[in-house]
Amino acid sequence: MSKNWRPATQLVHGGTTRSQHGETSEAIFLTQGFVYETSEAAEARFKGETDGFIYARYGSPTNDMFEKRMCMLEGAEDARATASGMAAVSAAILCQLKAGDHIVAARALFGSCRWVVETLAPKYGIECTLVDGRDLSNWEKAIQKNTKVFFLESPTNPTLEVIDIAGVAKLANQIGAKVVVDNVFATPLFQKPLELGAHIVVYSATKHIDGQGRCLGGVVLSDKEWINEHLHDYFRHTGPAMSPFNAWTLLKGIETLPLRVRQQTETARRVADFLAEQPQVAKVIYPGRKDHPQADIIAKQMTGGSTLVAFELKGGKDAAFALQNALEIVRISNNLGDSKSLITHPATTTHKNLTDEAREELGISAGTVRFSAGIEDSDDVVEDFARALRAVKA
Repeated sequence: MSKNWRPATQLVHGGTTRSQHGETSEAIFLTQGFVYETSEAAEARFKGETDGFIYARYGSPTNDMFEKRMCMLEGAEDARATASGMAAVSAAILCQLKAGDHIVAARALFGSCRWVVETLAPKYGIECTLVDGRDLSNWEKAIQKNTKVFFLESPTNPTLEVIDIAGVAKLANQIGAKVVVDNVFATPLFQKPLELGAHIVVYSATKHIDGQGRCLGGVVLSDKEWINEHLHDYFRHTGPAMSPFNAWTLLKGIETLPLRVRQQTETARRVADFLAEQPQVAKVIYPGRKDHPQADIIAKQMTGGSTLVAFELKGGKDAAFALQNALEIVRISNNLGDSKSLITHPATTTHKNLTDEAREELGISAGTVRFSAGIEDSDDVVEDFARALRAVKA
């Protein structure tokens, strides 16, 4: 396989292996286990003396193709496919920590990610400090002697803040800590955290990679040494493995990733520019606009905008609900990165479990709305917003 292929070619052909039948599409290997010609062959496989699959919880041919394709796209040495994005996040963080260790995490996180570091990890004696990740000095001030992991999303969910990944990685390297980046909002097409110095990258493959509302999935990517030393045994014994059927579905989805993301990004840009001119809208945050608060960092580390737009309506929750209820093409859903345009009200859905004070810290107001662009005609989506905004008082 050529390693010099451009992304669109990698996403169609990368990692493909074929059975003796020479199928065009990747095969689905729906099996829990594998057989051996001899007892000696089984022993050698379990000792690691010969290559091959042992049990579907450890890996399968279909999952292996998906992992290799993601490695090619991300520029990673190795990967493990997981049952969901949160399985990927939890595994990436917990597999390398023990009681007495310390996590520094950006406070702007998806609700479940924040629960893992702020609520779950401390139950097992792992300390956590949440910081405003936009300011590198906050990361530096939070470092303790036992700090082992830095965790962040960039752009963040749902307010699309952007964090200086290279700057955080530099601080981590000074103390021997590892940086875990959730790169879902940027997609692997627009941002390469490993190239910026991060050590581990995680995705909810449910978003964008499948991107068609069909299945759950996740993936953890890093170098072979970290995978073998930290994730390998954790993954085998705790069982967050992806279903081979889901791996096959994701392989088909990833083939069209560049086409979908290109259209989604164009629609998101047009919606952001439209909303910025509307009297009912207090502010718009979009990584592709010059008025984004971290536009200088975006220029350094991202090659494209985003498929998502965050905006705040002046009328609070009533205005947000009125807008969402009046939309016809854009559907209300807490998902994102889908071929269908979706919209959600974070304060009452994805971030409802945070305190009022925590939401205020993150810039999530009662009027904050998150829009995820689909692949519909951009004109139709903009017109849908124009019509729906008439239901919202200025």
